[in-house]
Amino acid sequence: MKRLAVYCGSATPADPVYIEAARHVGRSLAKRGIGVVYGGGKLGLMGAVADSALAAGGEVIGIIPQALVNAEVAHQGLTELHVVETMHERKARFTELSDGFVTIPGGTGTMDELWEAMSWAQLGYHTDPVGLLNIAGYYDHLIAFVAKMGEVGFLRPQHQQLLIVDDTLEGLLDKMASHEPAVPIVRMTRADL
Repeated sequence: MKRLAVYCGSATPADPVYIEAARHVGRSLAKRGIGVVYGGGKLGLMGAVADSALAAGGEVIGIIPQALVNAEVAHQGLTELHVVETMHERKARFTELSDGFVTIPGGTGTMDELWEAMSWAQLGYHTDPVGLLNIAGYYDHLIAFVAKMGEVGFLRPQHQQLLIVDDTLEGLLDKMASHEPAVPIVRMTRADL
């Protein structure tokens, strides 16, 4: 994995565990020689990931819609900053430029990015690992919901391991490195569906 898309929030929660974890992610990826592709913002967890990776000598590529540049939230000190017109373009560029996806805490935008990465893996639009870093139990309920989708039958058995989860970045990256792509829906037979 040469580059990972890091999905996270642009907010800074009151509990410092989240911002510290974001800094750890940025630093650790840079130290491993893994470039960061992220939303291009300077605020919150997004800014913490970027600044920490840059401070550790890492490559950081931001992808941001023009509307957010206009709102003056773009990080101007990145290795590269790609300005796009829409959120759809932004997410497509994440996939084009990355070898996998790591989601750390965030809100609705972060969830949108995570679900699209999972959906595209399920459909076969990419074969990259989709990781979820469960910092301080933030995603416990989401992990349970993904399991529930499988129990009920909305997530096929072949896709129940698409979301790679760990409580530590090191453990998550190790799991992602040994990722085996699932059989995509487009290559399944009617009996599998």
